[in-house]
Amino acid sequence: MPHTFFAPDLTAETSTHTLPEDESKHAVRVLRLSAGDAVVLVNGRGGVFEAEVTEAHPKRCQLRITQHEQVPPRPAPIHLAVAPTKNLDRMEWLVEKAVEIGVDRITFLRCARSERRDLKLERLEKIAVSALKQSSQAWLPQMDEMQDFKAFVTGVVPETTFIAHLEEGERTALAQVVDAEAGCCVLIGPEGDFTPDEIGAAFTLGIRPVTLGSSRLRTETAALAAVHTVHVARELGGR
Repeated sequence: MPHTFFAPDLTAETSTHTLPEDESKHAVRVLRLSAGDAVVLVNGRGGVFEAEVTEAHPKRCQLRITQHEQVPPRPAPIHLAVAPTKNLDRMEWLVEKAVEIGVDRITFLRCARSERRDLKLERLEKIAVSALKQSSQAWLPQMDEMQDFKAFVTGVVPETTFIAHLEEGERTALAQVVDAEAGCCVLIGPEGDFTPDEIGAAFTLGIRPVTLGSSRLRTETAALAAVHTVHVARELGGR
């Protein structure tokens, strides 16, 4: 299978492309690509380009575009809104795996019990790109800067937004409420969970409570389980 490279500036009109110096060095010195070898380029906006190496130079590996396909976005996008953990490694793991499985947007929440109050996206965006290439995805998910929980929930569509919390009360399994034809947003709280006040604010807006199972999950595990659950529920619902 041809190696995949990320080229965000590519459009349908592009006929040639030169890899940046770091990727050129990787392509020629590590992957041992030479003139005539086939590669794949993705722009993160649905564009998938088949290309051929025309000059295998370690500083400016040149490619010729041979074919272009535009992959449509997911008709029912998955939006994950999660409070990041204090340990950033766990968020990096989450972003990598969520992109591999398929997520369209990730928003980071600042909650009352959040251990991390600020977050820089640069490292996470690089991990998302790497996961995009590894999993042969065409669309790079949108990643939002941290937002205060109460401000964020006022901007969502309540009918397709769900809050996974651990407080007592009636909750429905996420798999049972996912609409295969509508986008959805799942809210995942910090390690200490959402506060009763935050849960109440969500309920007041019409956001429904859901459960991801009987186990008490870490934040990043719960977030990944939510993304996977949505995919599985839609696949089963479409049969």
